[in-house]
Amino acid sequence: MSEEDNDEIITEEMLWEKIPQTTGIERANTYYELSARIYARGQYDEALALAESARDLYKEFDSSHAIEELAQAYSAIGYNLNQLKRIDEAANAMSQAVELLRKNKSPIALELACTLGEWWYSSKKYREVVETMNECAQEHLVDGNELGAASDLHLIGCAYRELGEYEASIEAFEEARGLYKKHKEVIHVARCDLKIASCFNKLGQGEKALDKSRIALDVFETAHDNRRQVFTLFEYAKALAEYTADKRIEDMKRQEAEAKVAAERQKVIESWTQKVEQAKAELPDFDDMVASSDVVVSDDIRDAILESDVGPKILYHLAENSEFAKKVAGMSSR
Repeated sequence: MSEEDNDEIITEEMLWEKIPQTTGIERANTYYELSARIYARGQYDEALALAESARDLYKEFDSSHAIEELAQAYSAIGYNLNQLKRIDEAANAMSQAVELLRKNKSPIALELACTLGEWWYSSKKYREVVETMNECAQEHLVDGNELGAASDLHLIGCAYRELGEYEASIEAFEEARGLYKKHKEVIHVARCDLKIASCFNKLGQGEKALDKSRIALDVFETAHDNRRQVFTLFEYAKALAEYTADKRIEDMKRQEAEAKVAAERQKVIESWTQKVEQAKAELPDFDDMVASSDVVVSDDIRDAILESDVGPKILYHLAENSEFAKKVAGMSSR
């Protein structure tokens, strides 16, 4: 019988019976194997305890002899903690695994580091996200994995945006966008454009936000990506209000004209916000209905919705009545 056949017939019960008969690394390996099998069953508390037992045993040995095993134990602890929604602890455990694997130049260090970056983001530790994913992006580029680097840079952009560092966020998104465009990942390019537009809106640069949101909106409409189309529509509305007001301010020399434009800009923003809030008050499921809609509207209908006093209710009605929406999709608002 081959060694592979022997591995196949080792049962979980046999592993439990093996524990009292072993010591040292062999016992640690047994704990780790049991942890992996129990994790696969979804019993994360028990799997966590076993992974921690394996870690404690591996730590008793010279790290040079058990560094890979110790790193695997830390990663197992991290995965179990993540399943238990203990995200901060999961990220800390995974960071230990990544540190060990990087020192040992392990090929799996990069994969776990990317996972760590995502966990840091979930735990809202955005500085750690930037630090971790910058290293991942550089490694992916060295390895020739440009799409991997693009994904890393996208997450970096999201982290900077959460930190309110919008210029740094735009820079990261632009780098990611360039790599995605090189590989013809059209939807990912548009995702970057949408986030860049949101950053320009935060910076009060309406014209740039308008350009980016318009490009993203065209892609999502073509792809029938209705969920992202709705999100982009709101960014477009913000950018349109900002840009329109700014443009009028530039054209008007007198103070009275500037004051009027500023008031109009604020009125547009407040009016749309009030209309949305009013619609939400009357329609408790407004967000869910609109976000889950498969409605595709033409440019002129979209603009009419933005200008209408009952624009949000029109969005809701179209989302709620798919047959009517199909008829409207072929109409012109003119």
